[in-house]
Amino acid sequence: MALAGLSFSACRGQPVKPASPHEIVYYGETDRIRGFDPARAGDVASALAISRIYEGLYQYAYLARPYRLEPALAEGMPEVSADGLVYTIHVRRGIYFSDDPCFVATGGRGRELTAADFVYAIKRVADVKTESTGFWAFNERIVGLNEFRDATLGDQLVNYDRPVAGLETPDRYTLRITLTRPYPQWVWILAMHYAFAVPREAVEYYTGRAGREWFHSHPVGTGPYRLASWTRNYRIEFVRNPKWAETSRVERYPSEGESGDLENGLLAAAGRPVPFIDRVVQYVIEDASTQWLLFLGGQVEQSGISRDNWDAVIGADRKLTPALAKRGLRLLTAPSMTTYYVGFNMDDPVVGPNKKLRQALCFAFDAEAWMRYYNMRMLPANGPLPPGIAGARPVEAPNPYALNLEKARRLMTEAGYPDGVDPVTRRRLVLTLEVGSANDPDARASVELFASFMEKIGVRIEPSYSNWPTFLDKLDRRQSQLFRLAWVSDYPDAENFLQLFYGPNSSPGPNHSNYVNPEFDKLYEKVRIMPDTPERTVLYQTMAAIVMEDVPWLCLSYPLTFGLQHGWMKNYKPHDYPYGLSKYYDLDAAARLAWRERYR
Repeated sequence: MALAGLSFSACRGQPVKPASPHEIVYYGETDRIRGFDPARAGDVASALAISRIYEGLYQYAYLARPYRLEPALAEGMPEVSADGLVYTIHVRRGIYFSDDPCFVATGGRGRELTAADFVYAIKRVADVKTESTGFWAFNERIVGLNEFRDATLGDQLVNYDRPVAGLETPDRYTLRITLTRPYPQWVWILAMHYAFAVPREAVEYYTGRAGREWFHSHPVGTGPYRLASWTRNYRIEFVRNPKWAETSRVERYPSEGESGDLENGLLAAAGRPVPFIDRVVQYVIEDASTQWLLFLGGQVEQSGISRDNWDAVIGADRKLTPALAKRGLRLLTAPSMTTYYVGFNMDDPVVGPNKKLRQALCFAFDAEAWMRYYNMRMLPANGPLPPGIAGARPVEAPNPYALNLEKARRLMTEAGYPDGVDPVTRRRLVLTLEVGSANDPDARASVELFASFMEKIGVRIEPSYSNWPTFLDKLDRRQSQLFRLAWVSDYPDAENFLQLFYGPNSSPGPNHSNYVNPEFDKLYEKVRIMPDTPERTVLYQTMAAIVMEDVPWLCLSYPLTFGLQHGWMKNYKPHDYPYGLSKYYDLDAAARLAWRERYR
């Protein structure tokens, strides 16, 4: 049962202390989150929150481009066997989980991290009863893990002491993972939150207490922050983890970046210990106007730019207006490895078996009008792979489903719905579109625009709005017909997008279209074990073409990131994979106070 409306204080059960005048406090916004369980977070907002508290073996090098990984809780990069199957990883010594009552053996003091914590975390993802959204990342990849998963079926208690041949700990600080087949993307997986270290004591201590499952609201990690309080759907507060400073570990701000980082001041903090920010306070602000007013008033440090505010923020030269620039605001722009789409549930008896109907809807989509609506802040999508990913179609390549109403209407007739009317019932075809932005006026307006496109071929779109967790739950349970979603890549490889169409990854996995094509699945099983070669890139292109032909998605756009921050924000660089990287952010509290006194 959801504990909506209740505020959870720090895991130790102590009241949250007010911020000290000397503390550096970051104020921001967040979407609604499901909780703080690394195994169950399938959305960006939850993953960002989790990554403040939990850590993995590897993390992204903050300033490096192209993206690369570096050790986090591991001592170094993995030792990989010649056949690409065995990964040996040495875990850093002297790293401790934060103090918490769950550690009964130490009287509530934290416990040292060991290799077994990673084994346990991966087993939790495999456990059917955990209802993890991340098993796709490990499915059929680790020797013996699927057999462990099968053993978790039924009503019996799960035996986490059951050995998994591919997850071994030769000693307290060594992790050995044996894969079923080579998987070149494996290290990217180990940097994801599904592989973050989780202490068994915390899960067992907070599961089933008072008849409720509380672990999702009582995170216990090794990261730079701990959860101070969480009022569901309203406010989250993180404070610096005292255990981070008590141990011998010293994390430092990077001293190398790409060209331009020095001029932009991103290397000014090189070599300094992190984190810089003592406390992070985030609010769920679903109304764009409220969020914008808070940003203009200096109450939050960063802001997106809503469609309605675009002309007031960005001039004809696509730069920040002089009035806002004079107030010390900064405009940040960057491409994003993301694809926006409308998915078709292939299980649905109407759209699933009717390819021509899906194609007709694609040909009815007016990409040019869509771009104008979004102030040209995105590129029209011509496939499932965004620019910058090997195998993606060039941005200038024509869209196979460019607007063509004549062809769309002809396909509607061939699909059995001439003029959008079912000849049997003589009623207009109505399709339900699931949307996970219940309180976002901009989302509602864009849905109306999308519906107007489909109206031109006689199809009526009936939107169904839910809050984000409810929306995701519908997709997990296959309770959708059409759904609007975006895939924000987990790692910079086309395989990460193409796995969204792999049959065994169907819901509750990431293949929410529940698309199955044996030819595609066969190619996927081939490319997922191939190293990065031109041959693999060609196969990526072939697989993307199969998806476009079968149309489990109506590809909408590739977003361009436009954001604003106040001048007192420091060390911030846009990143496609920002999980755990907020420890590098900083701000000038004195400059913020002076700004507020001047402009409020």
